Amino acid sequence: MLNSTCSGATGISIVHSPRRCGVTGPISRAGPTNADLRRTRELEKFLVGAGVYESKEEDAKREQVLGRIKEIVKDWVKQVTRLRGYAGQMVEAANALIYTFGSYRLGVHGPGADIDALCIGPSYVNREEDFFFMLHTIFSEMEEVTELQPVPDAHVPVMKLKFNGVSVDLLYASISLMVVPEDLDISDVSILYNVDEPTVRSLNGCRVADCILKLVPNVDHFRTTLRCLKFWAKKRGVHSNVIGFLGGFSWALLVALVCQLYPNAVPSTLVSRFFWVYTQWHWPNPVMISAIEEENLGFSVWDPRKNPRDRAHHMPIITPAYPCMNSSYNVSASTLSIMMEQFLFGDKICQEIELNKAQWTALFEPYLFFESYKNFLQIDIGAADDDDLRAWKGWIESRLRRLTLMIECCTKGKLQCHPYQHEYVDNSKPFSHSAFFMGLRRRQGEVIQEGQRFDICATVDYFRLSVNSYQYWKPKMGISVSHVHRNQIPSYVFPEGYTRNWSSRPISEQHSLKSSSANGERSNSGSSERCLKRKRDYQGIKVKQKSSEMKQSVTPERKHSVSPEIVSGVLGSASKDCLVLDHGRPKGSSDKGTSHAGEAVSLNSNIIKIGSTRRVLQQHMDGGTEAGLGLVKSDKEILLAEHDEAEGSSVSLSLSSVMNSCEDVRVEPVAGNSEYNRVTVAGSQNE
Repeated sequence: MLNSTCSGATGISIVHSPRRCGVTGPISRAGPTNADLRRTRELEKFLVGAGVYESKEEDAKREQVLGRIKEIVKDWVKQVTRLRGYAGQMVEAANALIYTFGSYRLGVHGPGADIDALCIGPSYVNREEDFFFMLHTIFSEMEEVTELQPVPDAHVPVMKLKFNGVSVDLLYASISLMVVPEDLDISDVSILYNVDEPTVRSLNGCRVADCILKLVPNVDHFRTTLRCLKFWAKKRGVHSNVIGFLGGFSWALLVALVCQLYPNAVPSTLVSRFFWVYTQWHWPNPVMISAIEEENLGFSVWDPRKNPRDRAHHMPIITPAYPCMNSSYNVSASTLSIMMEQFLFGDKICQEIELNKAQWTALFEPYLFFESYKNFLQIDIGAADDDDLRAWKGWIESRLRRLTLMIECCTKGKLQCHPYQHEYVDNSKPFSHSAFFMGLRRRQGEVIQEGQRFDICATVDYFRLSVNSYQYWKPKMGISVSHVHRNQIPSYVFPEGYTRNWSSRPISEQHSLKSSSANGERSNSGSSERCLKRKRDYQGIKVKQKSSEMKQSVTPERKHSVSPEIVSGVLGSASKDCLVLDHGRPKGSSDKGTSHAGEAVSLNSNIIKIGSTRRVLQQHMDGGTEAGLGLVKSDKEILLAEHDEAEGSSVSLSLSSVMNSCEDVRVEPVAGNSEYNRVTVAGSQNE
């Protein structure tokens, strides 16, 4: 049989054959060699030893929990039916179904993973009153249920809970049927008739999961490969849809395409080809495992030719079920660049494994986040108790991606932000605490000019103001965003009680950097030596605070940690709480260490309309007001100073240019609480 090849838009040679597999034909139909089979056995053995698979006892417990939830929702729907005044026969026929999606439906869940579940009910049982009120009340009265948290205003409304210790994310969809049949086919597009957008998004998880399993040539090979790559992504710090990386569905779709391109390959080969394919991929060309479906139901489908928003997506990974959406719309320029670095790292290690120069353990070497950057933003979150912290933290974490985008915008893409998926807790605090970190560095390939400085003061202040508009804010909820150098990372980040040798870098990291440098289209870094030495990293961030209206006190010098400490009014009972942070001045600082106690911002509850970041930042700097929003004038200044060690060059962005570059960033109006507490940054930091 004569086959022909051509180079697609992605730069990958595609083999055309009579049998189609996905959108394009497969690259290779070759079967596994003995070496491939051996490497697959070694990979599976490693995954078992790493604890990726769930035990039979844990799996049985999940089944019991799902069975119990099915009984509860069926009884709940019958209660609602009676309250609606329907006759006895209608009550008897009333029904609700539970479908799973996500990792559990795909068969790749691990120990402790959440169960993503969808409850489908009849048309007369609504989400607002019946699901989030009546069913929530039923769950709240059950001893088996803990950590119950409704999130009705989320993009996909969800009720989070733990049932007998098993975490469940429960969604609800009310379809246009009076009675929900037991044999309901959710893959049929008719299920989307006469439903709203939140219902479509809720149904889409189950529909996409079913499509993926139907479109991969070998489900077992797909599952093993996906387990491997999700475990790898978590180890390398790039598995989190919330903060701008990829979520479970996106990883599943990426793996599914590779399975289609190599339909007869075994998992060890698929893992290796995964990294090769996506280091060659020309983003933003979309990843699709089936053609985009067009239906006349009025729902928006991903199409950059028609939808201006879709043109801005950096890494489109398109879901196969109607309405086709981009599952990775959260990815930013910074997070895409970070993932490409990790794909290069994975490709390098897989090449060595195929040459018998490395073992599978090398691929899963943890990413040393705190050794990879010199400067960080530390986001401290505080609340009165764990329940309040859980809700408050979830709100802030979901908006960290916006902070990344705002910093990218205000620095015109010259400053790369790396939000880290792990959270850290300082148990010594007298309140519930959580902290996230974001690495900062100049984007590779950027030309440095003399005097360059990045001013992100207004951006950080605006981010804090936006998260403080949380609709369910409670007293003692606070947030702090501060800069720390690498040698100032708080001690609670390292529970082992020691600090690593920052000057060292793992061999695998060096391999990744060399590979990244070798690929001109990916890194634009000039040479592997320049990329390896990291000569052009940020040398410091200067935090200054000047205000004649605020009391000043001397900040003691700290050598081991600059973790914020509460110095006054932390969890008081006053109506207007103020969390004041005191940062230590690092050793050798040329700035005088001062801190300001008692700084606070008071906001009223009026709904505000904010036209653009520029407008708000200007109002903030001028101390003005907008629609009843009272702002305290601040002279705080966060300067990201960038120096070139080799050439001694430095570039400066004035505040006006920062604001001009942020015209397109908008914030939706949100009704806030009448009063907010604020964790204020005080003191000086050295460069």
